[in-house]
Amino acid sequence: MKIIIDADAAPRQVMQICKEAAAHFSVQLVTVASFNHVIDSECHLMVSDEPQATDIRVANLTERGDLVVTQDWGLAALVLAKGAVVLTPKGRVFQNKEITFLLEKRETMSKIRRSGKRVRGPKKRRRVDDKRFEKNLYKWLRKLVKEEESGK
Repeated sequence: MKIIIDADAAPRQVMQICKEAAAHFSVQLVTVASFNHVIDSECHLMVSDEPQATDIRVANLTERGDLVVTQDWGLAALVLAKGAVVLTPKGRVFQNKEITFLLEKRETMSKIRRSGKRVRGPKKRRRVDDKRFEKNLYKWLRKLVKEEESGK
């Protein structure tokens, strides 16, 4: 079991919370980002700045029982299909039952942007987002460690 972070867009607070959680649960922490980002991590994988290079590397690294941190809905769909748990940097847990809707929403928003209209971006990050992320990260890590120990 490992924690894999799509580090191209992960806030510093999320990276720090993951480092502490990985140490607490004695699990490997892997960060993946393009060479355009400076990431301080013991196990950092650098990829090219080609579109989707980070997502492809994260998807290829992911195995059943891993925990992946990303805000990318497409990547979330890929790793959910592999049996991973997926958290956003704001602490939202992606579920299989909602991913199809999210991908359809992403396509609709993309069409709107291509037509020249503006759409709202994500809300500014707040302290409550860090708390929610930390709470859900620890909750899922406890569950995954327990499953791993019981051999599920």
